[in-house]
Amino acid sequence: MSRNITEIVSKYNQNGYLFPLDAMSPEQALAYRSQFEAAEREYKDKDKDKDPDFDALVFGHANMVLPFIDEITRLPDVLDPVKAILGPDVLVWGVNLFIKEAESPNYVSWHQDLTYWDLNDVEEVTAWIALSPATVNNGCMRFAPGTHTREIVSHHDTFARANQLSRGQEIEVKVDESETVNVVLSPGQMSLHHGRIFHASHANRTTDRRIGLAIRYITPAMHQLSGVKSYVTLVSGEDRFGHFNLVPAPIRVMDPADLAMARQAVEAGEKFLYAGAGGQGQRRLLRE
Repeated sequence: MSRNITEIVSKYNQNGYLFPLDAMSPEQALAYRSQFEAAEREYKDKDKDKDPDFDALVFGHANMVLPFIDEITRLPDVLDPVKAILGPDVLVWGVNLFIKEAESPNYVSWHQDLTYWDLNDVEEVTAWIALSPATVNNGCMRFAPGTHTREIVSHHDTFARANQLSRGQEIEVKVDESETVNVVLSPGQMSLHHGRIFHASHANRTTDRRIGLAIRYITPAMHQLSGVKSYVTLVSGEDRFGHFNLVPAPIRVMDPADLAMARQAVEAGEKFLYAGAGGQGQRRLLRE
């Protein structure tokens, strides 16, 4: 798809999503995947007494502990269409690595992202970048076009084991599956989607992992309704509001100082992500 800014904004506003856009080359995507999997092998192996919070720290705030993920959030080909939608001042509110292991039963139920994010407005956009192929067979995202124009609908928490959402949340609205769109992406491509659009994904029925990176961009004018100051990074322009804790770029992979900051970010997020959940959702990962 061409980088016509007017076209990007028009199609995004009409449908609530836009894809495919080229975020990087397939070779770059493979290199980033390799860097992540190397860090995963080094730091996630519990037999070597590695950090037991690796998943929560990396999959919730990957850009705070992995410099190459922070680098992705700042790539011009990623940021330019985001800035066309949000304007020149942009924060990264969260970064999530979404992994569906080979032949995994894990799925994502129909939901709206903004339901539990505790944000006061909709000046946000998620860039979902494929570091491996995202196909119908391995559980690519699905969108219900135009549903971003709806207010937040009722959701209920299931805490289903195979549901990858933080609370297993699911909308209490019937979705016409025949009118949904499969977000098929090649490595290096990305989609953009609105925080109110209905979206979901099936299980991975293939023999390879499905790896995606979701970057949650917001404007500095936003704030948490609860008064919690989330931890964010400034990736474009300036923050003239001070509603969030600004975090510098990470020093190196899993640096102790960066890990300490990421733990604070996880604790701050848990104050609103699991509000009303009665403790059931604590330490579950925020998913797509």
